[in-house]
Amino acid sequence: MPSPFPGMDPYLEHPALWPDVHNSLIAALRDELAPRLRPRYIVAIEERLYLITPEGAGWPIRADVAVAPTSEALPESGRPGPLIRGARVVEVPLPEILRETYLEVRAAGTGEVITMMEILSPTNKRPGEPRRLYEQKRTLLLGSRTHLVEIDLLRAGEPMPVMGDGRDGHYRILISRWEQRPRALLYVFTVRDSIPTFRLPLLPGDEEPEVDLGRLLQTIYERAAYDLRVRYEEEPVPPLEPPFAEWAAALLREKGYRRR
Repeated sequence: MPSPFPGMDPYLEHPALWPDVHNSLIAALRDELAPRLRPRYIVAIEERLYLITPEGAGWPIRADVAVAPTSEALPESGRPGPLIRGARVVEVPLPEILRETYLEVRAAGTGEVITMMEILSPTNKRPGEPRRLYEQKRTLLLGSRTHLVEIDLLRAGEPMPVMGDGRDGHYRILISRWEQRPRALLYVFTVRDSIPTFRLPLLPGDEEPEVDLGRLLQTIYERAAYDLRVRYEEEPVPPLEPPFAEWAAALLREKGYRRR
């Protein structure tokens, strides 16, 4: 069953559903582009890991020494720590590992990264160390000879900085070709609109495929049966502002959905 919305479905932004949508869309883009770009290019899913600690954030490291547990049982979390051979059992702060997937389009043979494709996550847009690290990596990329395609399908959080963008939409797609910087193309659209198609930047002289993100999103919506998971009888999370909330409610009523 297809999504009732013409473009981005705001109900897919729910924090409990978005990670699945994000990863499914990354995989769908890889599966769509890889056959069309061969044999000149390789399309690879990559993973970025952030180690978040109370002191800050950085790249994760691997422990050099592993110690096996002793036969002495430790108390359950929350219980007072008994003395064990003169030592008291305590708890230490644990780091949080954040994983973000993205796409790289590489030149076959050399492995040179030609285009980076990012689909923003909530941690990219919220204030804090993950956003700072992403912006740092983004700045380095914008100073390189790599194209950037940055897709923002989340209304919550602060959009990524660009100059002269205007704030007249819910969602954004940024196409930054390295040879045209600092100029770039920015598609801004709302929940009422179809998702714009765009050309994937490649090396000069190569045919650039058109990316129909809206069609791919509808495909994974049906394959993943998101209609069985979203709750159209409730407000989306985050809620839409008027007049978009009224428009969405009328659209859902027309499609046969009833609000509680």
